[in-house]
Amino acid sequence: MKSLVIIPTYNERENVEAITSAVLQSTDATTHVLVVDDNSPDGTGEIVQRLMTDQPRLHLLARPGKQGLGRAYIAAFKWGLERGYETLVEMDADFSHRPEDLVKLLAHATQDQADFVVGSRYVPGGRTVNWGIIRKIISRGGSLYARLILGYPLADWTGGFNAWNRRVLEGIELETVRSEGYSFQIELKYRGKKRGFRGVEVPIVFEDRRVGLSKMSSRIVLEAFIRVWGMRFTR
Repeated sequence: MKSLVIIPTYNERENVEAITSAVLQSTDATTHVLVVDDNSPDGTGEIVQRLMTDQPRLHLLARPGKQGLGRAYIAAFKWGLERGYETLVEMDADFSHRPEDLVKLLAHATQDQADFVVGSRYVPGGRTVNWGIIRKIISRGGSLYARLILGYPLADWTGGFNAWNRRVLEGIELETVRSEGYSFQIELKYRGKKRGFRGVEVPIVFEDRRVGLSKMSSRIVLEAFIRVWGMRFTR
């Protein structure tokens, strides 16, 4: 069964070679990597193109400009579905998502008969590393807020380290998803649960990025808090 690990990038030249190499080394030949680059001015896409000449399991989806995390993932999901991948994984480029935890997600996705697998910071065995108190409050508070409003007992709604069976992505009407950032992760999980798909949470260790700047902003957080109510009252 073929799997695709999707890594969105924007100005990640300091990380992209190391993270793609680590993912490819920790997985077998049935797992490929797709970097989705939004025309990074630092040359991230060019680095991936160079790496592809020696690595047939590495692919690049180059987009014309920065259009947001949600749009990047939807484009990548469609790319993977068209090419027959059965499991599609969301993963950050900055090593906040560890390759060793990726192996656990893939194992559960293929062996546990789950429709989707959430890499969870907030179930027993999961944790965060090098986070300040404000970030912890925002993340935990966002997941609690989503759980109370949306009504499904997931512990980590906002996390972006998730594995999806193709049947879920084909069944949740990707073309109608409009969220970005935190709310994009919440909306995908909510649509999956609402349509009766089975999700399981697997503990992960979430580390703060090694190098580069975080893409998180107050706008992304605010969007999540507002859009959760819109999800609750739409089909």
